[in-house]
Amino acid sequence: MLKDFKAFLTQSNALALAIGVIIGAAVGKVVSSLVDNILMPIIGLVIPGGAWREMKIVLTTNPDGTPAAALGIGPFLGSLVDFLIIAAVIFMITKALLKPTPAGPPMKTCPACKEVIPVEATRCRACTGAV
Repeated sequence: MLKDFKAFLTQSNALALAIGVIIGAAVGKVVSSLVDNILMPIIGLVIPGGAWREMKIVLTTNPDGTPAAALGIGPFLGSLVDFLIIAAVIFMITKALLKPTPAGPPMKTCPACKEVIPVEATRCRACTGAV
């Protein structure tokens, strides 16, 4: 059973996917910490009041004046800002790490055997026929 599980992990790329998910979660935590501890205090200085993440729209109140039901606009906007910053950082990291592969030489198909060969070729490497 262990052999079957190992074969599943290697053949289906599940191991690479799992590693990607784990690294993605770790990067998400680092970026969330960057947002919460470094960027948001600076943004809080610019926005009047500074406590915009606690902003709520009260729908109903209790008899003692406390909110009974309220829309959490501040937490939603905070999550949205976090998402946008995390997405931008992930985009920049991915763009820096994944360089586009240069396109190969132009190719053509051999009329005799249908093998794909370079355009400059005068003979097919598979059937050795003239092209």
